[in-house]
Amino acid sequence: MSPPHISVSIINYRTAEMTLDCVRSVLQAAADVPDITIHTYVVDNASGDGSADKIEDWITAEDVSAQVTLIRSPTNSGFSGGHNQGIAASRSEFVLVLNSDALLRPGFFAPLLAATQAHPKAGRFVPRLEEADGTAQISCFRWHTAFSELIRGAQSGPVTRAFDRWNVPLSLDPKPAEIDWVSFACVLLRREMIDAIGPMDEGYFLYFEDCEYNLRAARAGWSPALVAQAQAAHVGGGSGTLVSSQQTRARLPEYYWRSRSRFFYQAHGRLGLLAANLCWTAGWALARLRHLIRRRPPTATIGEPIDIWTGFTAPLATDGRPGS
Repeated sequence: MSPPHISVSIINYRTAEMTLDCVRSVLQAAADVPDITIHTYVVDNASGDGSADKIEDWITAEDVSAQVTLIRSPTNSGFSGGHNQGIAASRSEFVLVLNSDALLRPGFFAPLLAATQAHPKAGRFVPRLEEADGTAQISCFRWHTAFSELIRGAQSGPVTRAFDRWNVPLSLDPKPAEIDWVSFACVLLRREMIDAIGPMDEGYFLYFEDCEYNLRAARAGWSPALVAQAQAAHVGGGSGTLVSSQQTRARLPEYYWRSRSRFFYQAHGRLGLLAANLCWTAGWALARLRHLIRRRPPTATIGEPIDIWTGFTAPLATDGRPGS
């Protein structure tokens, strides 16, 4: 049999019902393009809670084994390792990396495929990401830099405006030249690019792996593209805890900080990582001063002034991840 035109890679980690909702949305969107072969690979990242069996039973009951394959990973290999298994499972021309907490909207695939023809030098195609109610989410970004860390630490309107050209989030309708990296919550990757730059870096357990892959693609000459005509709902509530932790200021896991250090080191070198930490600290000091004067609530997560230095001396080490 010839390989599918598009492979879809989805990671399940103890979210069987959410993952199945995601798979159903893929099958429904695939029905809109009957001439295109689309196969979905669900990688269970050693959930250990019976969810892999539940997904396999669903595949059998719905008789969709020709369109959906379950891959049981022997270990929890994180975002990069899980998707690398899905990506390696077929030799399709394109791979859709998709979060289990995302749902494809009807008519999703046709505009993406049209964009791949219109932009042959693009290797990453990101749709319009939305909340469940249709409110648009930001899906395109600038690189993380020392100045963007100053903005993040200060959380101040005047500082953000002064350094706006380095602010990481872009507008909802950015100019193509502004886009440095795109979200991997839902992204179509060109196989030619994957073959050229290799798999995702499994030194990242979770977070910043999409930044690094975008950086590697950019350095190899592959541009990104926003395809607003394709829509996907990114509803949240999956395996990650970053958003909820930041909202409550809860301490972030060690692997988050190691991923951050790894990316800054790979993108900007050791001096760049040092500059990022010092700039964040300067911004944080401004925020603390504002807090003392105006009694505004702090914005940093618990332990962040110390945690940003996690991995500084050995930024490429993989300690601190679950199971390490």
